[in-house]
Amino acid sequence: MKHVFSLGWLLAVAALPAARAQDLVNNGATISLSGGAALSVSGALQNASGTLDLSSGPNEVYVGGNLLNASGATLTPGTASTVTLNGPAAQQLSLNGAQLRNLTVSNPGGTVSLPANSNADIAGTLTLSGGMVTTDPSSTLRLLDGATLVGEQSGRYVKGNLAAVRNSVPAGMATVFPNSFTITPTTATTSLTVTRRAGLTLSQVSYGTSASGNRGIDRIWSTSAPVKGTVQLSWLIDNDLGLSNFAQSQVWGRAAAPVAGSGWARISPAQNAAGTRTATGTAPASGLSFFTVSTADSPLPVTLVDFGARREGSLVRLSWRTAQELNNDYFVVEVSPDGWAFRPVGSPVPGQGTTNTPTDYAFTDPNLLTYATALVYYRLRQVDTDGTASYSPVRTIALTAAATGLALYPNPASTGATLTGTRPGTVVQMYDALGRAVTAATADATGTATLALPFGLATGVYVVRAGDKALRLTVE
Repeated sequence: MKHVFSLGWLLAVAALPAARAQDLVNNGATISLSGGAALSVSGALQNASGTLDLSSGPNEVYVGGNLLNASGATLTPGTASTVTLNGPAAQQLSLNGAQLRNLTVSNPGGTVSLPANSNADIAGTLTLSGGMVTTDPSSTLRLLDGATLVGEQSGRYVKGNLAAVRNSVPAGMATVFPNSFTITPTTATTSLTVTRRAGLTLSQVSYGTSASGNRGIDRIWSTSAPVKGTVQLSWLIDNDLGLSNFAQSQVWGRAAAPVAGSGWARISPAQNAAGTRTATGTAPASGLSFFTVSTADSPLPVTLVDFGARREGSLVRLSWRTAQELNNDYFVVEVSPDGWAFRPVGSPVPGQGTTNTPTDYAFTDPNLLTYATALVYYRLRQVDTDGTASYSPVRTIALTAAATGLALYPNPASTGATLTGTRPGTVVQMYDALGRAVTAATADATGTATLALPFGLATGVYVVRAGDKALRLTVE
């Protein structure tokens, strides 16, 4: 027979003062449940010091307020105990690294949150039957080896950092991690932890971004050691982050921690994940440690780390470098006299296929003086073996000094640009593609005007006008 201990009875036995009538605060005593006992606390359960021992029997604890286990206090979960957080409003779970056997979240009226720098481990089953679980970006809810997750669905999932541990990951066999990650590795791995960061809407923390502003879903998985082989990723509609067309989903991976605009490599062809929100990719033999999903119409960047254009008389020498390549068929150098309509120059430059070795490329355009324009625009089109293409940032070569007497630099620009060669006192204005004024400056006594670009200005091509003369400025 299960024994149910009331809050008042426990307080009398342990002689523990209550912070409020409905709270249970342990200040140095040992509270032990045994023989399948149940403890129900309508308010907070705080193990400030001493011991909360749930190890003897399939004991149950119901908490309607915060569950707080202080640093230095002891919480012994046992092998069959279950803690249920069933409050009517927001609750806090702060275990300071302690472990629970089974945790049930049944709080449809609020959210259970892990505060900053407070990790929690689950050794058995995490059951979500009502409400969200959120973690501070600095905290992690961890599912230990053999632990399972039940009930995660749209509107009811772990938002933040959810880690899962597997002590053995055999080669050639699918190992399922309960945080929506499955791997079939080509070589065996021991003691692998996969951490899922979801729903935080933090760039390069829970979603990847490209230099052009494209972004993936609001989930990034990371592994404690590089993995190689097939990976399968699943997500909820809650984490779409505004993306659509999951009929053309792509899996992306990278070896090092994400930084803005670089390093992601596509590791799958486009695939239909519209119904399942599940996509599969293959990590190369060198191994990858970070994974996410994007769509074909909002791709993450190729691993292009440098692209430059330099004029040498009537020639333009273009050079670029890749940090790594995956299924890279070839590059095409494209040119445009107006920054809008691009066309190929010369023959494609073959890629390296798949490699983790940095590779340098070079190309020469001998036709610079034939374009008859003040600025000539260049970009790279990188094409994968399956025909998928992505584009580099645009680079420009100025042919403006003889035609206008003006010079505009740097070009491309990101925070500001300087125009020289105009008359002192001239108002220099910058316009976007719709003809709207973006910023302006007045030329000083030397005929120089400094344009400060507004924070957050969209990338693209703008017009800088000084009197009856105009130049194009590319913003990155």
